[in-house]
Amino acid sequence: MRAVGESLRTVSTLRRAVRQPHQLASTSRVLLWEARRHASFTTPFDWFSKTMNTGFREDRSAKAIEEAKRKQAEEGNLGVFDTPSVDTAASPVHSKAMVVKNKSDHHKYSTANFKISHRKLNKLGRQISGKPIDSAILQMTFSEKRASKRIRNMLVIAKQHAELKGIDVKKMVVSESWVTKGPRAAKRLEIKGRMKHGIRVHPDSRLSVMLKEGKTRAQLLEEDRARKLKRIVSAGLVREDKPLRNPPSMWAW
Repeated sequence: MRAVGESLRTVSTLRRAVRQPHQLASTSRVLLWEARRHASFTTPFDWFSKTMNTGFREDRSAKAIEEAKRKQAEEGNLGVFDTPSVDTAASPVHSKAMVVKNKSDHHKYSTANFKISHRKLNKLGRQISGKPIDSAILQMTFSEKRASKRIRNMLVIAKQHAELKGIDVKKMVVSESWVTKGPRAAKRLEIKGRMKHGIRVHPDSRLSVMLKEGKTRAQLLEEDRARKLKRIVSAGLVREDKPLRNPPSMWAW
């Protein structure tokens, strides 16, 4: 910190020396050389002073945020969960290749066959089954499994294709997910001791998903809350005509 303070004081001193009127003419080579010499010190200090300024930041309006999202979408830098608002007044222009004539209530998509055991891949399939599409993508984003990145890319593409088929993105869920083995498994020779050998099998498999319209995350939480509240009859102050389940064979004292 002491070195940073000394460097800042040096830079401020140099700035005052450059901004002060020089005794020589403005076209003097000495003044131009001094200005070029200290020109590199002025830019970082200006940047530091603007960055560390203790003023209030301007609150960006919703219109400015939507404009920035639309600009990022045109450049192709928009995130997976960010969707720019569509202007209903202006008619959107779609290419003929993106128009789907036959609308459907479901969409099936799968990964390609890649080198992984069907038992390991089935665990990831059970992790995303029954979840909303955004929640499934979020699970695969932060998963530490090696195959999670491939599954995440597959879910993002399947989400875009299902949206073109007319499925509502807010209600889209992964209704089903299943794993199938590949057509053939690669076999390699495994050398063992005492002049013996074995066959090592390298399996491959694929993951398929079915996207449909289902209940949103808020609806699932509301149903879970209502189900738990229904189980609460009273606080035990009033006698209830409720049958005993699994009564003990004797008194509990």
